[in-house]
Amino acid sequence: MPRRSSTHHPGPSQSVRMKAYQLIQGKIASGDLPAGSLLSELALSKELGSSRTPVREAAGQLLAEGLLELSPGGGLVVTQLSRQSIIDLYELREALEVFAVGRAAREGVRPADRQKLESLLDETQTLLKELKTSGKVELNAEQMKRFAVADLGFHAMLIRLASNARILKVVNDTRLMIRIFAIQRSGHRRDELERIHKHHRSILQAVLKGDEDEAKRLLGEHIQASGRERLDEFDLWERENHLAALDRAAHFRM
Repeated sequence: MPRRSSTHHPGPSQSVRMKAYQLIQGKIASGDLPAGSLLSELALSKELGSSRTPVREAAGQLLAEGLLELSPGGGLVVTQLSRQSIIDLYELREALEVFAVGRAAREGVRPADRQKLESLLDETQTLLKELKTSGKVELNAEQMKRFAVADLGFHAMLIRLASNARILKVVNDTRLMIRIFAIQRSGHRRDELERIHKHHRSILQAVLKGDEDEAKRLLGEHIQASGRERLDEFDLWERENHLAALDRAAHFRM
């Protein structure tokens, strides 16, 4: 008996709901909707050129996925991550990505996939050369966008090699939730970029050699280092907020 095609074409209502979902998700990822900001169904529906219904349905999906949360005053707001949330998300990333890179190393890499991974590493190398030429100590906003694309692409490509679409979806959502907090005040410094490039190069070499244990160890260490940096940023942000609150209180008492 022939297999039925799994191709599914969404209907008009599903298509509009998906556009609403992508619109909200994109605004969260770009920082247009920062953590703690209230979601406006009216504004989004006007931007989308639709009724509020698909926006409300998309928001419900994002609520279930953890990107939005209920506000005490009513409505939905962009999730504000706690310190423990960041720890939990990085632990989830590590568990899934380490599993995926182990499978990728075990099953091997096609020449076309290797070329793609190499090109993503080359982009980071190009950014390093640009920093050296300019004499600047850190990436500017445009360069950081290029780095983010290369970094996300490298990790996503490794997961794709494991041929598990569900892992890729969960990790992408996890990385987006981590980016919601967006505490990075400036671009990566040259030493940080060199370290990330070295990590990625070592991980790729282990995968290409088929060394499953080494690939898993290196990727685990890489994600742990990234998690520590994010927690350091969170702690700094929290201290600055606390000091600012004390200053406001002192000013109010004067």
